[in-house]
Amino acid sequence: MRKTRGPLAAAVAIAAGLVQALSGCAAPAAEAARPDDRPLVLTTFTVLADIAREVGGGEVRVESLLKTGAEIHGYEPTPSDLVRASQADLILDNGLGLEGWFQQFLRTADVPHAVLSDGVATVPIATGHYTGEPNPHAWMSPVAGQAYADNAAAALGRLLPDRADVFDANARAYREELQSVADRLRVAVSGLPRQSRVLVTCEGAFSYLARDAGLDEGFLWAVNSDNEGTPQQIAATTRLVADRNIPAVFCESTVTDAVQRQVARATGATFSGPLYVDSLSGPDGPVPSYLALLEHDVDLIVRGLSRE
Repeated sequence: MRKTRGPLAAAVAIAAGLVQALSGCAAPAAEAARPDDRPLVLTTFTVLADIAREVGGGEVRVESLLKTGAEIHGYEPTPSDLVRASQADLILDNGLGLEGWFQQFLRTADVPHAVLSDGVATVPIATGHYTGEPNPHAWMSPVAGQAYADNAAAALGRLLPDRADVFDANARAYREELQSVADRLRVAVSGLPRQSRVLVTCEGAFSYLARDAGLDEGFLWAVNSDNEGTPQQIAATTRLVADRNIPAVFCESTVTDAVQRQVARATGATFSGPLYVDSLSGPDGPVPSYLALLEHDVDLIVRGLSRE
């Protein structure tokens, strides 16, 4: 284990002892299995883990701190999370203030670290408690997602310099796939009536997608840590949908959709969802990968907004 420091070092040590004690029960099975000696890359949530796997191409072992389906805003790390962080060879996070809880990892784990959103032209949060701060959901645009791939390749190249060319090649191929999704979205949006080119969601997590696709954006609340579904938010969103004659409204998989369904009933819009943002699904679910997440959301949005 790497050396840890700071006020949480004791918690890390205690948790490590518990992990070691519990793992002793499975020692025969562990000894029979082939050890995975690839460098461990730890990401904060599942979307970033999938990007790292695509770019890493099997050269590294990638794990996510958050489990499938978890809501990343306001997550509270456990002592075992801190142990995992201290044992990693590289930690990747989103940045842009998304993982406010992440700073304690950087204080206690002596591990190389990279921010995958570096270099993305940010969109400010328009309303709520965090007005003016960068919207953290940059990965929701297949255009911005290409910067994530490049940053992952650069970080992995620093970790394994002799495989840097492999990571760069993987990132180039990945960028082409992401660009194909972006192009398809732009073409579809260009065929929509201009008045209805508005993406209305529960959380304002689609600012980058809307910007890069040529859509206006509406939402009930800016980020999930804000007050959600206040009477003022509901009234404003209802007026927007009615005034622009928007054919469909959407909600995300990790939040309740009751308020958005209320907007749909009040305006006659179709309720569509769920959109996926903060987490992938399991391997048998609708969005087992980052690319599948983008394709699912793009298809759902285009179908919804194409209805007359």
